[in-house]
Amino acid sequence: MEFSRAWNPLRAALEDNFSFNQIKRMVGLAGLDLTLPSIANLEQRAGGGASKGQLMTGIDRALSFLDDEQKQRFIAIVAEEVIPKLHSDIRRGLESHLSRLGLGIAGNAVVPLKIFDVSELAELPVESRDDLVKAAQRLRGGDLSGALSAACGAVDATTSVVYKSSGLGDPGKASFQEKCKRALEAKGVFEKLEQELRSLGWEDSDITKFKNNFEEALNQAAYVMQTLRSRMGDVHGTKPVMKPLVFDSLKWAELIVRALQAE
Repeated sequence: MEFSRAWNPLRAALEDNFSFNQIKRMVGLAGLDLTLPSIANLEQRAGGGASKGQLMTGIDRALSFLDDEQKQRFIAIVAEEVIPKLHSDIRRGLESHLSRLGLGIAGNAVVPLKIFDVSELAELPVESRDDLVKAAQRLRGGDLSGALSAACGAVDATTSVVYKSSGLGDPGKASFQEKCKRALEAKGVFEKLEQELRSLGWEDSDITKFKNNFEEALNQAAYVMQTLRSRMGDVHGTKPVMKPLVFDSLKWAELIVRALQAE
């Protein structure tokens, strides 16, 4: 699995920045069995004992017995333990190493860059960020239903803010698709798009066609997300045919909240 590539940069950060006992504690919190022979007999003692290098080698051996799902969960938890404790310059170095592997840091989580560009996360509505990160983490971990719920939650949070600021009433009484449609209208998203295209010299006929298709695309994306969220319990979150749709839903969620952020 591509996420397993995160282990080597995280491993280096562990070995370079934490003590023997801190490393052992963090991998234990991440679910690694510390009673395995490759780890259990490694201890630091006054005047001798095992080195950090030997401990890391023991951890590598223990990881070889985990399946892909267990390894991904282990790496995700290690990242959550390690990243908040790193100094800013060391964190930037870790981000650089991860980026070369197609990965990035969002919050205290490692996420595939192809899900969304974490460098642009700060540009999105603040109320949606945690849910978008959560959606990426859950998709990465194979929790399709959880990923979809978090993606929809990001949109719900943003549309609720628009409902309040625009006096649209109770968002809890509207469907997901309706909330998206009304929030986009209230923000004047399509009118602003029309103005921008006209300033670029587009012909009116092309502007109308493009604007209508863009509006319909977002409306249809909201419908797909709404329908999937209501039915994902029936597919147990693991059927391969669903994963591309959930992945697309994360991108649609980002697109919708980004459109609602526009001034």
